[in-house]
Amino acid sequence: MTRSLLAMAGLATPMAIRVAATLSLAEHADGEGATAERLAAATGAAAPALECLLDHLVAIGVFTLDAESGRYRPTDLGAQLREDAPEGIKAVLDIHRAGGRAELAFADLLGTITTGAPAYEHRYGRGFWADLDAEPDLRRSFDAQMNWRFRVQAPQIAERFAWSRFPRILDVGGGDGTVLEAILRAHPGVRGEVLDLPPSAAAAAARFAAAGFGDRAGTVPGSFFDPLPAGADCYVLSDILHDWDDDHARRILAGCREAAAPDGTVVVIEPLRGQGADTAIDLFMLMCFGGRERTVGELAGLATGCGLVLRDTTPVAQGRTALEFGPG
Repeated sequence: MTRSLLAMAGLATPMAIRVAATLSLAEHADGEGATAERLAAATGAAAPALECLLDHLVAIGVFTLDAESGRYRPTDLGAQLREDAPEGIKAVLDIHRAGGRAELAFADLLGTITTGAPAYEHRYGRGFWADLDAEPDLRRSFDAQMNWRFRVQAPQIAERFAWSRFPRILDVGGGDGTVLEAILRAHPGVRGEVLDLPPSAAAAAARFAAAGFGDRAGTVPGSFFDPLPAGADCYVLSDILHDWDDDHARRILAGCREAAAPDGTVVVIEPLRGQGADTAIDLFMLMCFGGRERTVGELAGLATGCGLVLRDTTPVAQGRTALEFGPG
């Protein structure tokens, strides 16, 4: 048991894989492979140190080494580290991007568990969202990660829920518009807008223009903690509430309820605790944001305090459920 637990707790392998992703070793060594010296020159790394890293990557089956030529090349497993790999995991592993940077804050998990405060802020001196505001490259990488996360799920969300009931949808915190674009494509009679901070709203506007939606789609630069545009038929919160503690989640829900028409609808799309959200992601949400994954009952309880009543739940994608709320 001790040996197994030590293997589970070891940091060498996960950090080696993340550094390999950050240095783009799979891209630089693809094809015929490359020596440690050549990879060091391509990445700006120290050759002896990089060779040590590569030898561990060989030991765990991520790279192979041709002893005669001294060339390292990625295995089929290691090829997943490439930018263009269909698995899309490099965005989550690269420690210079939002997802990979956030994962490193797990090193300060003890502080989160003892104080309840997010480790991210302790490690980097500001919260995750403030970090994105301050670093445009981080925000772009975060939007790209969300786009990758929903590349399969967005069309499912669009097809498996009756969006055509809502002539006008406001996607609150909708990022670069991935989900709303899918909804508008699947339901030609629907119009919609994305509300998000200016950089993400600008990316959504570019997406809608490229899609040729014309006046069917628009954007509203702003924060969902400010008063929302009133009168939409449906306010959508997709993967939003689990980023926040209960007090902030209530504020977001209350803002949607206040802005909704008297018979308006609020649709919350979330992974549910035990149904799409495991304990590892729950711990990450706590560590990074002070947020949490919730059950249907917990989300319904938050909404009740904001004047909303749960009407229905609908599985809309693998690991995602739509909860439909109306005025209470």
